Amino acid sequence: MSTSPRMTPRERMRRALGHQEADRIPIYDGIWEATLARWQQEGFPCGATAEEFFRYDMRRFWPDMSPQLPERLIERSSEYIIETTPYGGIRRNHLDHSTTPELIDYPVKCRADWEKIKPRLRPSHTRVNWLSLKSGYEHARAEELFVACRIASVGYDECQNYIRSDELLPLVITDPDWVRDMLETIADLAIGTVRLMIQEGYRFDGVYVCNDLGYRKAPFFSPRIYRQIFKPVDRRLFDFFHTHGMPVIMHCCGNVRPLIPDLIDAGVDCLQPLEVKAGMDLVELKREYGQDLAFMGGIDVRAMSNPDPQVIEREIAAKISAAKMGGGYIYHSDHSVPNDVSFAQYCRTLELVKKYGAY
Repeated sequence: MSTSPRMTPRERMRRALGHQEADRIPIYDGIWEATLARWQQEGFPCGATAEEFFRYDMRRFWPDMSPQLPERLIERSSEYIIETTPYGGIRRNHLDHSTTPELIDYPVKCRADWEKIKPRLRPSHTRVNWLSLKSGYEHARAEELFVACRIASVGYDECQNYIRSDELLPLVITDPDWVRDMLETIADLAIGTVRLMIQEGYRFDGVYVCNDLGYRKAPFFSPRIYRQIFKPVDRRLFDFFHTHGMPVIMHCCGNVRPLIPDLIDAGVDCLQPLEVKAGMDLVELKREYGQDLAFMGGIDVRAMSNPDPQVIEREIAAKISAAKMGGGYIYHSDHSVPNDVSFAQYCRTLELVKKYGAY
C-alpha cells in the first residue's frame, strides 16, 4: 500500500513527466469503439466514456488540423463504410470500427495537388469547437486533471494523410525540399492554432502529438535522414510548446529505438505507446534512457486478453515495478485496447496497475 499522500491527477502527471515519484503512477489509455460496444454488453454503462468511468488522470482536447474538406458517404455495405475524409482522401472502415481504417485513395499525387491544398492549412477559429472545449476544459479543471492539447498528427505522420507511404518515402530522397515544405506548413498550422487557443484563455499542462515513425522492426528511415529532414521542424515545434510550459508527449508507433537519442534532443519529453510486438521493451528503454525521457505504455494488450489471469499480472508486475522507479512512467496499453479484451479483464488490469504502480 502506498504511504504517499494522495495527489491530484494533475500533480501526478506533472511529477511523472518531471521524473519524480508520486502517490502512484498516472493512468491513461486508449479504447477502441468496438471494445466499448462489447463492454456495454458486459456491464459498462451506456453513454459513459472510458475517461470518465475509469477516472483517467489526463484529458485531451484537440483542434482540427485537416484542410477541412467536406466529408461525404460513398458506399455502405453490411460490413464496411466508404467515405471521403476532411483531407480529401477516401477511407474504408469497418462499421464497428474494429480495425484501423484503410485509406484507399490519397488527395496528393503530385506537387500541384499539394499547392492546391496548402492554402487551406492556415490557423483559424473555425478549427476549434469552442463550446465543447469550454465545457470540457472547465470540467477537467474542476476535477484537477492534467489538461493536454492533442495535435492529431505532425511531421511525417501527417504527411501520410496526403501521400501514400510508398510514394512519400522516396520523396524524402528525391525531393526533400517538397517534404520540408509540407513539414513546415504542418508545423506552422499547429503553432498558430495552439496560439489562438492560448490567446482565448486556455492553458494546457502539456501537448500530446502523434507522429508514427516506425515499422514493426525498424524506423521508416535512418537517424541520419531524421536529423537532416525532420528534426529541425520537430525542434521548432517542440520549442514553441516548451516556451508555453507544455511538456511534449509523443505517440510514435513501431520500433523507433534508433531514433530515440534524436527525439530526446529535438525536445520529446515522453514517448508513447512502446509497442511490444514491435520490439519496444519498456524495462530496457527505462534502463537506457530513463534519465532523459519519460515513458507511457508498454503493457502488452495480448496479455490482457489471455484467459490465464496470471499472464497479465506477470506482465504488469515485472514492467511497472521497474519503470516506476524514480518517476518517469505513465500507464498505457502498448497501443490501444482491442475488443478481444473483456470488461472484466480490463477492470482487473487497472486494479493491478494501481497495486503495482503505488509508491
